[in-house]
Amino acid sequence: MAGQNFERREILRVLSLAAAAGQFGVFERWAFACPDHPDSGLVPAPTTPYKPSFFTAEEYETVEVLADLIIPNDGRAGAKDAGASEFIDFMVGSDPAVQTRFRFGLAWLDARARYFHRAPFREVARELQIELLSHLAYKDIYRAGEEEGREFFELMREYTVMGFYTSRAGLEEIGFPGLKQMWDHDPMGCPHEDDREHARLKPVVE
Repeated sequence: MAGQNFERREILRVLSLAAAAGQFGVFERWAFACPDHPDSGLVPAPTTPYKPSFFTAEEYETVEVLADLIIPNDGRAGAKDAGASEFIDFMVGSDPAVQTRFRFGLAWLDARARYFHRAPFREVARELQIELLSHLAYKDIYRAGEEEGREFFELMREYTVMGFYTSRAGLEEIGFPGLKQMWDHDPMGCPHEDDREHARLKPVVE
């Protein structure tokens, strides 16, 4: 969304929060995957549409729309390009502590959209979606009775930022100094030759 700037300290904070995601491997566009072609540093794009493991199809469509509105492609990669919605689906599915908050928030947002525009949020015109979210995002135009919506938007925004800035696109955006070495220099080679996206790795248990 216009005006939703992200401070470097916020980016660094969500990078630390998302470090645990590096232990898992379901993200084909993720910075933590081994490069499939060490010379180019590229991981092939998914060949089939992503199927959410936690959200319903309708919920996931709304998550995709929200992520794209929070970090749109404005000539540079956005949340959709980075696969942030996939990250959110995985992280929420792996953390029961936030599942109810997300489900409730998505239902709240649909109810609000129906109240004002007689359609679920994902079906409302983009300019109206932005208008609805603006009242949740900007303190000077808060509306009474939308406290729960503001809490959900803050949660959704945090997970979107987390997903974007742990992807290659996000790390390129902030000029992460280790990115080139991560992708373009692999003297030892990836040890997971048959699983370069780390799709079958198990989390590390300390």
